[in-house]
Amino acid sequence: MTPSALRLVFWETTTGCNLACRHCRRLEVSRTLAREDLTTDEATRLIDGIASVGQPVLVFSGGEPLMRPDLFELASYARCRDLPIALATNGTLIDAAMAARIVESGFDRVAISLDGADARTHDAFRNQSGAFDRALDGFQRLQRRGVSLQINTTITQHDVGQLDAMYELVVALGAQAWHLFMFVPVGCGLEIPGDQQLAAQQYEDVLHWMARKARLTHPFIRATCAPQYFRILAQQHQLAGYRAASHLSTMTKGCLAGTGICFVSHKGEVFPCGYLPVSCGNVKLEPFPAIWASSVVLAALRDPDCLKGKCGACEFRRLCSGCRARAYAATGDYLTEEPCCTYAPQAGPGDLLCRLTG
Repeated sequence: MTPSALRLVFWETTTGCNLACRHCRRLEVSRTLAREDLTTDEATRLIDGIASVGQPVLVFSGGEPLMRPDLFELASYARCRDLPIALATNGTLIDAAMAARIVESGFDRVAISLDGADARTHDAFRNQSGAFDRALDGFQRLQRRGVSLQINTTITQHDVGQLDAMYELVVALGAQAWHLFMFVPVGCGLEIPGDQQLAAQQYEDVLHWMARKARLTHPFIRATCAPQYFRILAQQHQLAGYRAASHLSTMTKGCLAGTGICFVSHKGEVFPCGYLPVSCGNVKLEPFPAIWASSVVLAALRDPDCLKGKCGACEFRRLCSGCRARAYAATGDYLTEEPCCTYAPQAGPGDLLCRLTG
């Protein structure tokens, strides 16, 4: 199968972090793992490989990417290779000097995580008092410098009751976009107990809430790890508006793991996405373009005929595809049906999608 057009590469620049969030690694573990971070030379070769595939957005993430000493050197190198670049940070390290360096490096967008509508909720999730206020300070420092800003929010039971308040906060802050990450219990996420994870009907309810909010013009709202959102938008005839708001007119698929996106770990492993821990290769051993073009795992993810269970039988399979990471977390099979989808297929796959997306 021909490789898909690559739109986003999320690179875990380092596992080092200054927080010990409930859904992530403990500090002592992250510091140990950070010793295996790609070297500067290895990182520049990765950037060269990504640039040879196309012009996807390269997202510098972590851990906390601002803890990587050569971050800004590598950001400048990516810009020289004509790659759009973005930064995903917890925001707590952005003082005046750091804000100036971020602006000078030319990041096209900065995403800052807020996991609650108030300090008590966010700080409890992040396991650090004052994290909420410092993240807001960092956001506002960048905003005053004209940076395009996005809020990322992880949704679990701890904040699902604050969606309206979170929306009001995002609007008040003036963020250009709000990405809601529907929690996936894999990897570090296994630290979140089962009773804190959303039930299937809660996922559906949250996505319908998002679809109602998405009818408004600002901010742009996107669901992450919830491809059923595309099915809901199609059912409500909102796909055209979503595409226009996202500036991605060809974005017509919910789960982009291995098709429009991929994730590169801090030690060079390539995964279909950051939540699907099935390795497709390592850039230390094989050039990135070769992995993107020839991985057996990626080829299976690009073929909707490989989907199993009700996802394989669903009329929305080419539009949604189900969350492959959540399927893997529940069963160990990344091609089986999405376990947190309440929808029952109504027709054979294919024809309905054409009518709905036109």
